[in-house]
Amino acid sequence: MSIAVRGVTKRFGDFVALDDVSVAIAGGSLTALLGPSGSGKSTLLRVIAGLEEPDEGKVLILGEHATGLPPQKRGVGFVFQHYAAFKHLTVRENVAFGLRIRKRPKEEIRGRVDELLELVQLNGLAERYPAQLSGGQRQRMALARALAVEPKVLLLDEPFGALDARVRKELRTWLRRLHEDVHVTTVLVTHDQEEAMDVADRIVLMNEGRIEQTGKPRDLYEHPASEFVMGFVGRSTDSTTPSCVRTISRSSSSRTGRVERGSSSVSSISASKFGWKSRSRTTMRSGSS
Repeated sequence: MSIAVRGVTKRFGDFVALDDVSVAIAGGSLTALLGPSGSGKSTLLRVIAGLEEPDEGKVLILGEHATGLPPQKRGVGFVFQHYAAFKHLTVRENVAFGLRIRKRPKEEIRGRVDELLELVQLNGLAERYPAQLSGGQRQRMALARALAVEPKVLLLDEPFGALDARVRKELRTWLRRLHEDVHVTTVLVTHDQEEAMDVADRIVLMNEGRIEQTGKPRDLYEHPASEFVMGFVGRSTDSTTPSCVRTISRSSSSRTGRVERGSSSVSSISASKFGWKSRSRTTMRSGSS
């Protein structure tokens, strides 16, 4: 397992944010932490990242104890909902930031940034500033910056929550394709049931600081473990099978059946140069945010 959380409890005063939580996340997977506000999903992500220290329990990353390690020593890339961009730096400089503070050679930085900008379809916007980008473009910049340091795991805390519905839908399709390309272990926090079922390999559904059910999206829809799971997953669906589950059933062994062909995706040119597995070559639809 790439990430193992064992018996983690986290309290904020009298409030128990995480109550004896244990979960295993497979290497190379895209896992969604799903749940309503206050369920503990963001706290769990922050504990994995090292931004919060658990009161009890431990975290392992690639089999190594990480509970006492600071975030910069855990090998994680983190993307927040509100971009956290350096406003005075260009897109290129933002993506290069983590490499520069690690004192990588200039030629290596230039080459890696060029490859990442092409991967996230921002190579034509390298000299712009964040204020000159759309919300979707700023999040793609943030993802490129997180990937620049070649993290062991990529942690995304509701990265599309501040965007409008159309852009969110397009970017979650793009994220799925990006993951197919770079294949880095990814954990996504979301309260959006449809987003989780469309994007994730597995879903960890949380409620009141505990895990209600873990499984593939179709498993949660067809075999809910409790009334809460049935109600929460069903909340985003109609009286028939939801589109995300219908898409799963249509897909072949390839996951590209989750989305319409050519809707939005990424370039795979650079994946092999970072030592990542490359599965597809696709391009972002013109005019995408």
